[in-house]
Amino acid sequence: MTTLRQPPAATRPGVRPSVVGRTGLYAVLLANAVVVAVFFVQAGFASNALIVLGRLAGLYAALLMAFQLLLVARLPWFDRRIGMDRLTSWHRWTGFSVLWLLLAHAVFIVFGYAESSADSSLDPVNQLVDLAETVEGVLRAIVALAIIIVIGAVSARYARRRLAYETWHFIHLYTYVAVVLAFTHQVAAGTTFASSPVATTYWYGVWGTALASVFAGRLVLPLWRNLRHRLRVTAVVPENEHVVSIYITGRDLDRLPARAGQFFLWRFLTKDRWWQANPFSLSAAPDGRTLRLTAKRAGDGSAALRHLKPGTRVFAEGPYGAFTTLHRTRPDAVLIAGGVGVTPIRALLEELHGHAVVIYRVATDQDAVLYGELRDLALARGAELHLVTGPSVPDRLAPAELARMVPDIAERDVYLCGPPPMMNAVLGSLRELGVPGSQTHFERFSLAG
Repeated sequence: MTTLRQPPAATRPGVRPSVVGRTGLYAVLLANAVVVAVFFVQAGFASNALIVLGRLAGLYAALLMAFQLLLVARLPWFDRRIGMDRLTSWHRWTGFSVLWLLLAHAVFIVFGYAESSADSSLDPVNQLVDLAETVEGVLRAIVALAIIIVIGAVSARYARRRLAYETWHFIHLYTYVAVVLAFTHQVAAGTTFASSPVATTYWYGVWGTALASVFAGRLVLPLWRNLRHRLRVTAVVPENEHVVSIYITGRDLDRLPARAGQFFLWRFLTKDRWWQANPFSLSAAPDGRTLRLTAKRAGDGSAALRHLKPGTRVFAEGPYGAFTTLHRTRPDAVLIAGGVGVTPIRALLEELHGHAVVIYRVATDQDAVLYGELRDLALARGAELHLVTGPSVPDRLAPAELARMVPDIAERDVYLCGPPPMMNAVLGSLRELGVPGSQTHFERFSLAG
């Protein structure tokens, strides 16, 4: 459907928000890495190279561990600019770096002390036992390393795919136990940050900031927002046999900093669901009075949503996500949705200025959730709407098909949301069509961590 084109909106000037966010994180990490190196050199070197390498590996492992906490603190400033999916991915890969650095720390320290020991009969295993028995904090460090190895094993892709999210998340919470044990080990046995009051103050400051960020972002802010807004279910509306929309209201929702394209972790406070939190995008742009989410049945939890009663209390964490108009770089846009991935796309269409082309990919017409709303919005906002139906093969969103529907696609921002296989295929098509990465906006809702 083609209707009257609106005047193009001005592009956002200045440096892109994602670049600002990434640069801020990199600058924080780099500055602290330099400070750690300075304090390490000032403290002097150990008796042999193995111990020197072991201590340095331990210091940088601890620094990365604190950085990991910052990545998953869900601080709004970083989340709006980078997105929880990318922050979670960086957290995961930083975690593997921590694991390898801690293993290197343990191996170098044990072999280094075995080499310099007056008792040459001590092999590495006995040397480790001797250190645990004679040096304060070493036993705690061994326990912390064992916990991190287990967490690293269950976070590997093969294991992660075979564990229920709740099981994986419960095991992952032991990371905080490992953090406390590792920190107390470093305070008790470390030489670098016991060498001067300035170094000690700095180290407490780094860890205090990291832990305070987690406490504020994951506990204080959600509790404060929910106490302030007091969210409740007002209506439950089936969209089709498998999809349901839930309308939520509360106090002062005009002060909730939510934007079209974002999502919340929703927890419905019923006897059988209060302990489950699921990520669902807003399927309508926030209007200051009502929030709406639209969910597809994908398991027992999401299937139970259609049985929620009006008046049910809701605890929502968020809003989260960088899938918003904050990241616009061009006057015009293309919105590509697949299946129930239409929910944030439908919300974004309300908020976008400039000309928009909406492409909605489904298997059959009956799968086109919220299509009537999309059609009415497209008509009201002067947008083009393409409903693309049929089996996945042949690819109906291949480069030639996208170029036919949107000849100037390389000159537009592209917002993409749908099942992972479809998103991967479309991202490949966009690259072939020469759409710059800075104009491609998407999020993957894999909230491990």
